[in-house]
Amino acid sequence: MPKQLLIATKNQGKVREYRELLADLPFEVVSLADVGLDVDVEETGSTFEENAILKARTYAHLSGLLTWADDSGLAVDALGGWPGVHSARVAGPNASDADRIQLLLQRLQGVPPKERTAAFHCVVAIAAPDGRVWTTEGTCSGVILEQPEGAGGFGYDPVFFMPAMGCTFAQLTSQEKNAVSHRGIAARKAKALLARLVEAGEI
Repeated sequence: MPKQLLIATKNQGKVREYRELLADLPFEVVSLADVGLDVDVEETGSTFEENAILKARTYAHLSGLLTWADDSGLAVDALGGWPGVHSARVAGPNASDADRIQLLLQRLQGVPPKERTAAFHCVVAIAAPDGRVWTTEGTCSGVILEQPEGAGGFGYDPVFFMPAMGCTFAQLTSQEKNAVSHRGIAARKAKALLARLVEAGEI
């Protein structure tokens, strides 16, 4: 029976994506719901890496399973890296994606296009129940538009324009987005890391 790998998220869409990505590794990918864990980990870290490690270590300890967690967000240069680790929470606990985008665009009002540079960051942390932890990182650079474009994606995708692609994240298919996104980059690095650890007999 394959070893279980816990994906530490309540987002079932993310669990599905990771199941597909990791299908050829010798793991049974399970979610928090699958193992009956309904615990929220407060993200108290000041960096994406700290939060990813905090989540991975906590859930690995609670479940006794090898655990994969990620933390990601948007950092806007003209706003000193804001919203950063608070990307999902800046407009309040019950705010929608549209609310968060509106707040971001308000803060960037009057900032010229060439100064609206930003980057999405993602850190994946893999933690073993014995406390060992490994991390990978992905970054994707772009520019914040003055108004949303595209109906796909989620979060800040409709205002995150990638000059190299000539469109926003929200105008890409999920496959196209995964090929270039911060989360896609970090996840592929983490998959390669897992494969090496399995081969070396470390996990």
